[in-house]
Amino acid sequence: MINKIGQVMIYVNDQEAVAKFWTEKVGFVIKSENAASDAERWIEIAPTKDAATTFVLQDKVAVAKAQPEMNLGTPSILLYGDNLDAMYEDFKAKGITVGALVDVPNMGRVFNFADPENNYFAILQK
Repeated sequence: MINKIGQVMIYVNDQEAVAKFWTEKVGFVIKSENAASDAERWIEIAPTKDAATTFVLQDKVAVAKAQPEMNLGTPSILLYGDNLDAMYEDFKAKGITVGALVDVPNMGRVFNFADPENNYFAILQK
């Protein structure tokens, strides 16, 4: 039986730039990573060091060579957060591409944002 989500793999072209975006602009931390010289480089990031669920930034080219049948599109990922108005303004001030801040009936408030490779994510405040 599956009882929790451990990691979400995000396939990117420039791991360093995307990791920098998540850590310096969004506020995530790097939990672990392997050596930049490794053939299949990965960087594990999360909102905090103790977060149970993490994103793992995988090199899109390396994964495609190892497993050409894989769909390497970015999954749709919904994050939960607090103080959405402040976060929204902070993201805009940092130059992050953001969508409209909207109220979703029976869910809460939400906005989406894009990383440097134009992958979109959403943050919901219940």
